[in-house]
This record gives sequence, structure tokens and C-alpha cells, in this order.
Amino acid sequence: MFKRYGLGSASVKVAASVSLLALAGCDTGLDIGGYNLRDPQAPVANTAPRPEADARGVISYPNYQMAVARSGDTVASVAARIGLGGEELARHNGLVADYALRPGELLALPRRVAANAASGVDITTIASNAITTAEAGKPPADGAVTAGAGRIEPIRHRVERGETAYSIARLYDVSVTALAKWNGLGSDLAVREGQQLLIPVVEAPASRIIDDSKPGKGTPTPMPPSAAKPLPETVKTATLPPSPDLGKLKTRDDRKFLTPVDGDILQGYSGKSGGNEGIDIAALPGTAVKAAEDGEVALISKSVGSSIIVLLRHADNIYTVYSNVTGVSVKKGDKIKRGQPIGKVADGSPSYLHFEVRRGTESVDPAPYL
Repeated sequence: MFKRYGLGSASVKVAASVSLLALAGCDTGLDIGGYNLRDPQAPVANTAPRPEADARGVISYPNYQMAVARSGDTVASVAARIGLGGEELARHNGLVADYALRPGELLALPRRVAANAASGVDITTIASNAITTAEAGKPPADGAVTAGAGRIEPIRHRVERGETAYSIARLYDVSVTALAKWNGLGSDLAVREGQQLLIPVVEAPASRIIDDSKPGKGTPTPMPPSAAKPLPETVKTATLPPSPDLGKLKTRDDRKFLTPVDGDILQGYSGKSGGNEGIDIAALPGTAVKAAEDGEVALISKSVGSSIIVLLRHADNIYTVYSNVTGVSVKKGDKIKRGQPIGKVADGSPSYLHFEVRRGTESVDPAPYL
């Protein structure tokens, strides 16, 4: 969203939301089944159930699709059921065609297939509608993408070497149990390098677990000793020191972010309700994309096609998101300087850079920052 998938112009608008940015919650402890091991009373985000698949086991969203394995399935049998080549599907998921899948395990589809064989919708039409949807931020008009309609499009996370289900759940501040249920993980919660996981969608804010079964429940709170001692009859008035000259103490807090590319605004910020949580800036393919401010590379993820999404973390819990990027020249964890090239604008019709500014997990209008 980023090690996140399905984030074109429209999905970044949703996902780097959800997601995005639960990076701000990375100091919480690990949790199992919604229970935090480091702090048992710490809240864990409540998540929605995974959407139902269609008759062939396909879950569709405007920007990507996933296939759900059934009992006895191999990669090849899933591919045959949904109309893809077994080697093609296996290669896209880093597996072999005869790999035995667990019931409920997810496979990422390398290209779009019809949401339902009986729908009669041509695959070209579906792909065209999905592109239109990504640009307009609305569900497809023909209703072919049913599983994601009216729902937040989940982030896709590609597992990197050394990551575990626990570290991924912690990264996005979701329950590891929910992560396992959404992705059909085994009882050992094992994940493999290159595996693509759906991050459960947060349904509602978490609430703290209060254990009121311990001794003392219902016991009146004693009055603090200070409440019994009356205030003195005479209260001395303190003389306040003169106010400092704030103009002389002013720092660089008002420094504006650097615009990552020069070009016309194709689509302005309209927020989550309006469907665009950033701005789309027109730029020629190959134009250098520059970091808006000093920061650190928080996440890099492949989006639709060959384009990449880059997430930078800045001071004061501010994040910037760069989508429709190719030729990325930085890696996760790199320290970035303001104006440093991080990649190039990808091909497109039209070609453009999707840019977002986020305060924590919430998107804000980039205009005042630029």
C-alpha cells in the first residue's frame, strides 16, 4: 500500500489509508487472537471478516484479484478452475504447479479474470472498467467486481525474508489470528518469502480490555489526604515573567514540502469520501520523482502492472506516498534527503505521479504542505 499491492491511483487512496500506515503503531507488543503479549490491556484493532469469493473461488477488487484454494487443490487445479495457466499462476506466487494448497489459502492472480463464469462479461471489459475505477475512485459500472464493492480494498503485503506472521500483524496493527484467517495460514502460522498476503481491513477502533474481576471491584475510592486540608485563606499572586519574543525563536516549522514533480494537477484532493486521498500530478514518463522532505524509506511495494509505490516517513508522524513510480533507486530503511531522486514516473495514458501526505493514518490535503 509499500509492501502493498493493488494500489493504483485509487487504491493508494484507500490503502495507504488502512493501512498505511499502521506503521505509527509499531511500538505495540505482539498479539495472538487479539491479545497483546507485551501489554495485555493494549487495544488491538478489530477487523472485518474476509469477503466471500465467487462460485470459482475468486475474490475481486477494482485493482487486483485473489483466488481461494479448496480442499485437495493444487496451484494447477485452481488455475484450471479460473481459466489461467498452471505455470503462470505458480510462477506469480513463487510456487510450482503441483504445490498442494491448504483449504482457504490465497493465491494472487497475475492478471484479471472474469469475476464469475456465468456473468457473460468480457475480460477486456472488466479490465477496462477496473482501470476506469482506479482513476475515478468508484466501483465498476457493470458490477463485475462484486467482492470489493462498497468495501475498503485491503492492502497486499509481499513477505520478505525474515518476516513472520507475528511481525507482519504487528506492522499493520492487526491481530495475527485475523491475518491467519484472512490468508488461510496453517496452525504453525508459517509464511514464505514472496508470498502475497491480504491485510485484514480494520472495522472499528479497538477497545481496551478491562479486567474488573480482581479483588477490590466495587471498593470506594479513598479520599486523597489533600482533599481534607483546607486551602489557605490568603493566596499570593505570582508575578508572571515577560513573554518571550516568539518571532526571534521561530524555527523552520513553516518550511513547505518540495513538490515531487513539476506538472499540472490532473485530479485534486477530495478525501476518502471523494475518492482521492492525494493529488495526481501530470508528468512525462521517466521524469525524476524527488523526495518532498528529509525522511526514511518506510516501505516499497509493487502496484498494478510494473509501477511501484514508495512510502517515506518524516518527522512529526508525517508520511508521504508516491505511486505510479518505476526505476526505484532507494530501498527500505534508507535515509532520504529533501529533493533526492527516489525513482521515475511510470508509463501511462496519461502518465502522472499520485502523491499523498498523511498525518499518521489519516490523509490530509497536500496543497498546504507544498
